[in-house]
Amino acid sequence: MQVRFRRALMVLAVMAAVPAALAGGVVLWLRFSPRPLAVLLRVLAERDGRRTAHAMTRHVPDGVSEILDQQYLSNHGHTYLDVFFPDEAARDSLRLPTIVWIHGGAWISGTKDDVANYLRILASYGFTTVGVDYSLAHKRRYPAPVRQSAAALRYLEHNAERLHIDTERVVLAGDSAGAQIAAQLALVVSDPKYATKLGIASPTTPDRLRAVLLHCGAYDLSLAGADQAGNQNYLRTVLWSYTGAKDYLERPYIALASVARHVGGNFPPAFVAAGNTDPLLPHSLALVKALQKNGTPVEEFFPQTTAGLGHQFQFNLDLEAAWRALERSVQFLRQYTA
Repeated sequence: MQVRFRRALMVLAVMAAVPAALAGGVVLWLRFSPRPLAVLLRVLAERDGRRTAHAMTRHVPDGVSEILDQQYLSNHGHTYLDVFFPDEAARDSLRLPTIVWIHGGAWISGTKDDVANYLRILASYGFTTVGVDYSLAHKRRYPAPVRQSAAALRYLEHNAERLHIDTERVVLAGDSAGAQIAAQLALVVSDPKYATKLGIASPTTPDRLRAVLLHCGAYDLSLAGADQAGNQNYLRTVLWSYTGAKDYLERPYIALASVARHVGGNFPPAFVAAGNTDPLLPHSLALVKALQKNGTPVEEFFPQTTAGLGHQFQFNLDLEAAWRALERSVQFLRQYTA
């Protein structure tokens, strides 16, 4: 994150190395809008996402079928989803435990394509997996992705037979910003009072949402200022872009996005993972502490390595720790969807 932020600043520095009037305009733009940095950060993040997705290709096994680009909302952009399942599910008309995965990208970037290969791998273990796209921050503001993801769950329930969805055994999952969105949607499902405050109706019943699987997420917006300077600026920029408010910490409605501060005893069992050098590790630790305080079953996976495991380490399947994260995830999923 810090490296990506520095790259974006370097690009803006080059842009500013022009006549003084234009340079002054760039400075003013940066002061009053997150868009210049957010656009550059999105470009850098999307490039990294494509590289990571491509690197997973060689790990994708045979025997997985797919149904791609299903539009779950007709009047919104970027509201498509992909579905993956073992070949035998199609052959035998099976409905399988379903993992609905919301991709990351700091709310300003990313696509379901970034996680498609990972979901193909996960589906090979006997699940139906779903990758959900949603509108990004430069198009729609908070909490649009949560509302759209809720609509995706409704779509899956209405098309369960065709898509091999077991609607009684659903898990919400996500990485990075997607983990935050998934956790917030889990709160909508599990806590009616919270859903009312957010203004989003639950798309399903709490008993159908068996668990959540959360990798490297941001769960407490107040922690955006509790890290190294580069990471602070990165998170402040993307949160300003996502929420539309520079003073997002002072807005009670936006504060509802701090999942760790709102989880209650009805929150579903959670698998929470992060690398030991991930700038967002404090968020995962805060969420685990809150869940444990409320008596929610929680399995944490914070592997320690001397080389360090950074943000989104679980997608680097050349790492032994990434395979352990996958194996632990599968064990957790089987336990709570049995």
